[in-house]
Amino acid sequence: MDRRSVLRDAVVAGVIGATSVALWFLVLDLIAGQPFETPAALGRSLIGVLGPAGSEGMAVHVIVYTLFHYAAFFVVALVASLIVHLGEERQPGLLAGAMILFVAFEIGFTVLASILTYYSGFQGNHSWVAVAVGNLIAALAMGVYLWRRHPALGRRLSAALQGEDDVPMGRPARR
Repeated sequence: MDRRSVLRDAVVAGVIGATSVALWFLVLDLIAGQPFETPAALGRSLIGVLGPAGSEGMAVHVIVYTLFHYAAFFVVALVASLIVHLGEERQPGLLAGAMILFVAFEIGFTVLASILTYYSGFQGNHSWVAVAVGNLIAALAMGVYLWRRHPALGRRLSAALQGEDDVPMGRPARR
C-alpha cells in the first residue's frame, strides 16, 4: 500500500468533508442573519471544555473551532482512506464491513446529536436535523471523491457483498 496515496486521499477527502460542512452551516447562519454564529458557538464550547473562557473574541472562537473541525475531519478521512486502500488492494470484505459500520455510525451520530441538542437547548442552525444534514453532505462529498479516485471500488464492494472475497483486481467479479 502506498502511504503517500493514502495520506493524499485523507487530506483531500478531509478538506472536502470539513469544507462542505462549514459551507452548509455558513449558509444556515447567513439565512438566520448571524454569519459565523455556528463555528463561534462551537469554538466557545470547545474553549470552555479546555479551560475557563476568557475574553476571546468571535474571531478566536471561529479560528479555534475551524482548526479542530479540519483536524477531526482529517482523522475521519484517514480512517476512510485506509479502509478504501486496504479493501481495494487486499481485503474487499473490509469494504462491506465498513459500509455497515458507516451506516451504524451515522445512525448513532444522529441520535447523539439529537440528545445533545435537546439537553443543550440549541435550536435552529444547531438542531440535530441541521447537524445530521451537514454530516450527510460531508459523507456524500467525501464518498464521491474516494469513489472517483478508486474506480475498482464498486466491483470490489459488489464481490465482497456476494461473498467473493478473492476477486483479482484486473478482472470483473463473477456473477
